[in-house]
Amino acid sequence: MFLHHQIGEANGAFRTAGFVRGGIGNLAQALARAGQQRGVEIKTGADVVRVITKSGVATGIVLQNGDEISADVVISNADVKRTFLKLVEPTYLDPLFLLQVKNIRARGTVARVNLALDRLPNFKGLEDGAAALGGVIQIGPTLEYLERAADDAKYGRFSHRPFLEITIPSVAEPSLAPAGKHVMSIWMQSAPYHLRASTWDQQRDPLGDAVINTVEDYAPGFKNSILHRHVASPLDLERTFNLTEGHLYHAELALDQIFFMRPVPGWSRYHTPIGNLYLCGSGTHPGGGITGLSGYYAAKEILKT
Repeated sequence: MFLHHQIGEANGAFRTAGFVRGGIGNLAQALARAGQQRGVEIKTGADVVRVITKSGVATGIVLQNGDEISADVVISNADVKRTFLKLVEPTYLDPLFLLQVKNIRARGTVARVNLALDRLPNFKGLEDGAAALGGVIQIGPTLEYLERAADDAKYGRFSHRPFLEITIPSVAEPSLAPAGKHVMSIWMQSAPYHLRASTWDQQRDPLGDAVINTVEDYAPGFKNSILHRHVASPLDLERTFNLTEGHLYHAELALDQIFFMRPVPGWSRYHTPIGNLYLCGSGTHPGGGITGLSGYYAAKEILKT
């Protein structure tokens, strides 16, 4: 994951990152407009519950409301486990392939905390505050600190001294908040999907408190600047975005789950054992992040057929 995040070079920087003007939703809207100009019809709020398969070939989908949509090609951006364990009739799949899919490691370990602030945080020792807060802020001071945080997740509890990756996109794009106010987004590790002695519905607020307390240690007075907060546990990420076990990248980016082994060995080129059914999500090469590369490569492969 570290290598995946750091790879690439732009403007002389080793890590490539940026904000979308007007918020990340504008990227989705731009893609939608580009598609609609070419005749694409987009349906939202239309959950897919099944891929229709006849004689080993995908012929369409069924929506939650019962509507059927026929198609010559079906492309799934859902995660690999959800696609094959919930949307496809398993009798059309080889038992070995199903076993490989079940064995994909996709254990969510991150939570999200979104905050509305009435002012910028004042981090200790930071001289040029506003300018420095326009990038990515990471809290993870030592290797021992990170190891102890990971140990918490390993033993089925969320870390009370977590690694945090913080952005304040309203610094770069003031239109995201009222004048003088700001929005903050925090990715928190380590928060295991499977809690040993509790549930996420019980631990959601304590996790939010732990994240805020950690930021407070580095930016005294931070708590008093919070106007609103929203906490999303790994379970919430699964419920909201249909991410199996809340894993953002659909499958861990480990040495045995990348390149020609992503999503599983033998099926790395976006094809599937079901004819005319393709994958294009983060569970395929080259993995997650807002790059568009999985979809780009999948489209090129589909156009060959």
